[in-house]
Amino acid sequence: MAATGVKLGVSPLCWTNDVLVDLGDDIPLQTCLQQAAAAGYQGIELGRKFPRSAAELAPLLSAVGLQLASGWHSGFLADRSVDEEVAAVRDHANLLRQLGANVLVYGECGQMPGSSPLDEPISRSPALSSIDLAHYAARVNAFADVLLRDYGLQIAYHHHLMMLVEHDDELEAFMQHTSHHVGLVLDSGHGYAAGVDYARVLEKYGQRIVHIHLKDVRPAILKRVYDEDLSFNEAVRAGIFTVPGEGCIDYAPIIAFVQHSGYQGWLIVEAEQDPRHAPPLATATRAAHWVCQQFRLPQRAKETA
Repeated sequence: MAATGVKLGVSPLCWTNDVLVDLGDDIPLQTCLQQAAAAGYQGIELGRKFPRSAAELAPLLSAVGLQLASGWHSGFLADRSVDEEVAAVRDHANLLRQLGANVLVYGECGQMPGSSPLDEPISRSPALSSIDLAHYAARVNAFADVLLRDYGLQIAYHHHLMMLVEHDDELEAFMQHTSHHVGLVLDSGHGYAAGVDYARVLEKYGQRIVHIHLKDVRPAILKRVYDEDLSFNEAVRAGIFTVPGEGCIDYAPIIAFVQHSGYQGWLIVEAEQDPRHAPPLATATRAAHWVCQQFRLPQRAKETA
């Protein structure tokens, strides 16, 4: 059964890393956009090289036939008030709204260890149990309501390695404490690496999944991360993530969900890799072909060389 109303997008992380600035820093934004379109994608998420005004970004996307799928917001609701978070997100939310995006990806960066938390050992990941979850959930609920009311944006909360909502029990507790207005990004790579039972999450909370990130995991590198207590950034440099279909994840539950649940959002290929070892155009093209084949999506004709 073909999935209808589902769009295929890609993350610019396949070209330029947002945190590890040496990975892809020499790749121009125009190259990223042209290759994303040439590989067959309909849309792309924001990256650090993207202009942050609609007047500048809209023509760049239009020139290659791409839509803006969404964009990451580093949130601190674990540390600050809803009003402070609303002020911090204003420009970002306006940009997403102006360019037609429907979801805002929220990553909780509060309570993270050290001055460079993604360089800290994986064992130092903040525990959700270390905060007052009811109080935190109330802030997230209120923030989600503001995004929907003022910007028409659905929050897409990202469970993520080294962040408060990481492991299976943490994701379950978070979902139980938050309202149905709080949507979820299902991230196959982060979920697998953190031991999330995403088949159960899909079955229990499928109606709250508003965005999907598809990346795969190399099992030997994942084992090293925990055996050697590596940091997230060390894991990325070592190649823990790859594009879907080239690692160890069983995508059958996600494919079944997309095909049978009525999901109407984006499938975003996202794999933080070193572009010197994973040439972006070839890698992104293989991934687009695999996703279209497995999820039964129409393959977009290549429009841009």
